[in-house]
Amino acid sequence: MKHFLLAPNLLLACAAAAQTTPENLVQYAHPLVGTARMGHTYPGATVPFGAVQLSPDTDTISYELNGKYNPEVYSYCAGYQYKDPTIVGFSHTHFNGTGHSDLGDFLVMPTTGPLQLNPGPADKPSSGYRSAYSHATEVAEPAYYKVRLADHDILAELTATTRVGVHQYTFPQADQSHIILDLMAGIYNYPDKNVWTFVRVENDSLVTGYRQTNGWGRTRTVYFALSFSRPFKTYGSRNYDKKEAYRGFWGRFDQAHNWPDLAGHQLRLHFDFGAMQAGDKVKLKLALSPVSTAGALANLRAEAPGWNFADYRQKGQAQWQQELSKITVSSPRRVDKENFYTAMYHAFIGTTIYQDVDGQYRGLDQNIHTAKGFTNYTSFSLWDTYRALHPLYNLVQPQRNADMAQSMLAHFDQSAEHMLPVWSHYANENWCMIGYHSVPVLCDAIVLGNAPFDQNHALDACVTTARQRWYDGLGEYMTRGYVPEDKSGASVSKTLEYAFDDYCIAQAAKKLGRPDIEKEFRQRATNWQNVYDARIGFMRPRLADGTFRAKFDVLTTSDPAYIEGNAWNYSLYVPHDPAALIAKMGGNKRFVPHLDSLFTIHLPDKFFAETEDITRDGIIGNYVHGNEPAHHAAYLYNWTNQPWKTQPRIRMILNKMYHQGPDGLGGNDDCGQLSAWYIFSALGFYPVAPASGEYALGSPAVHGATLQVGEGKQFVITVKNQSDKNVYVQSARLNGKLLARPFLPVSEVRQGGTLEFVMGSRPARK
Repeated sequence: MKHFLLAPNLLLACAAAAQTTPENLVQYAHPLVGTARMGHTYPGATVPFGAVQLSPDTDTISYELNGKYNPEVYSYCAGYQYKDPTIVGFSHTHFNGTGHSDLGDFLVMPTTGPLQLNPGPADKPSSGYRSAYSHATEVAEPAYYKVRLADHDILAELTATTRVGVHQYTFPQADQSHIILDLMAGIYNYPDKNVWTFVRVENDSLVTGYRQTNGWGRTRTVYFALSFSRPFKTYGSRNYDKKEAYRGFWGRFDQAHNWPDLAGHQLRLHFDFGAMQAGDKVKLKLALSPVSTAGALANLRAEAPGWNFADYRQKGQAQWQQELSKITVSSPRRVDKENFYTAMYHAFIGTTIYQDVDGQYRGLDQNIHTAKGFTNYTSFSLWDTYRALHPLYNLVQPQRNADMAQSMLAHFDQSAEHMLPVWSHYANENWCMIGYHSVPVLCDAIVLGNAPFDQNHALDACVTTARQRWYDGLGEYMTRGYVPEDKSGASVSKTLEYAFDDYCIAQAAKKLGRPDIEKEFRQRATNWQNVYDARIGFMRPRLADGTFRAKFDVLTTSDPAYIEGNAWNYSLYVPHDPAALIAKMGGNKRFVPHLDSLFTIHLPDKFFAETEDITRDGIIGNYVHGNEPAHHAAYLYNWTNQPWKTQPRIRMILNKMYHQGPDGLGGNDDCGQLSAWYIFSALGFYPVAPASGEYALGSPAVHGATLQVGEGKQFVITVKNQSDKNVYVQSARLNGKLLARPFLPVSEVRQGGTLEFVMGSRPARK
């Protein structure tokens, strides 16, 4: 794992921040961590769960190259690449840590000199409006970003409210100055991504409009309202549309200069402010809405009525202080706090609010709905986040998690397919990844009593989703008890993940007193056994005729029967019944050495050379931490006769996979899942099976912590004899009572109380 130092000015900022009180938690969260290739995070300005994620984009790589997928675009999932020497502009929507992408809406760029409406190539930035920059002038904090655009000598500063991006540009002396609004720019862009764009110049300081795109989100519409702190003198546009057979009678007007009513597929606008004196500022506020330009204007007026940039920055960072304070950790080492609060920062930016200030939002049916009794959220990367992120929310963000669950139910109610979300964003289901992992989120909330909604309706939605025979091999799974590889790809992964989701439904049905549903899905949850090949001890692709596929390699990560993993990792994926898995694999005598080997064998490069989201930096032995299917694996020792082996494994992963600096994450953060793993594991426990009602113990990396678990309750963790060598838990007491098993009841943690670890340098084998 490479370890990159922070930029010099960031180090100075950290040093200055170290003199403040320990309660200033914002100083420890570094948005630049994970901005190098594998992190796919963005370093810009956003508030917790904010609809606006205002951030620099460093290039305009096309998704398509010569009619085929361009693999280079993968590096730009978040729009920002730390290695790039130029910035194209600052757009208002981004994904955090995803392995696929969209968004990048409403790119803004300030410039001086002769007007340039094309960004130009990266190797010749002066030929376009993009600009070179230096990391030495870059400052990234929660709710604040600053950089000097070298080619224009403009100091750019960004902050945000929930729905408004706030910009402040300080100009040098210049004869000409402009603000570019690029409505063509986007992430995972291609020539036909823009379906339509509409703009109205309302007056000399207010612009409204919308843009509709396709792609990952097939029908995605975002509205905006843009307000300037000073009137522009002139304005104009360029329409880059292909020549069309019929364009009405608009051709009689000069729409390129000072024309207030614009529409097209490919538009760029410029707003001209004339001569500038050194130190002159142009501020602007751009509000988003999923509903209408009127909604965007209402959001703007409600959240950002004035022009005090410093005040918005302060309020944004106060919001971060409040959210980061959900968990306060103690450690004598600054690095521990930086890793922890950077992880919390990432965990709280992936899922975002998706409604106007009046509660209106665009639904999956493309109609306008009003969220009644809950806040509507979007960007559900559920294949990733059901594992640890939503359990984290259920612990320290219970109200938000309940709102997210109700957002998923609203999705179901609006779905023509009668499905809960699979991977949804911006009123779209994009069907990315496998399984139906809204189910663990809803069922976990039901099992833990954090479901302030119609729980039987939620269970019915889970059951309806799980019975959709047309969906992704599910009919074959229901008929045969497994997904045949010759009928549907990723068959082993699907079988195992369907079985876990089925277990969650059974748990919720038990809680709600629905024995018929519990029985059906308890039986379905055992289907994982149907892809286990006892002759070789691995989960193996099986064909429709009942035979196992002959061609098989347990190490390759490109086997189509597995998604983002190999047989070695996926063969451990039975999180709801590790005891049965261990028995199936020959008991402790065979299972423990097998689990040991996951972390110790060498995985040659050839086995992941063709996999774009796996690199050597994200691998420990054959354990791929950069992808999710084995995130629970190190905790499986707890079900064996050697539970202490979990503890050094967890510490090793924490140390190897999480660092400060741009390459500080060992894989894609995937909307906060990688970060949520860190938070739980650093605290000393982990939700191996959401909806089970238990956490598995690990090895705490902090010296202590206080968790705010809702309704004024606190859960306090103390760690005695903590050190880098003392990685083994000698004893653990929950509310003063010695734990006989390495597990915690989630319900007791959520009620508040105390957990005391005593650490040592040798395993406690009893």
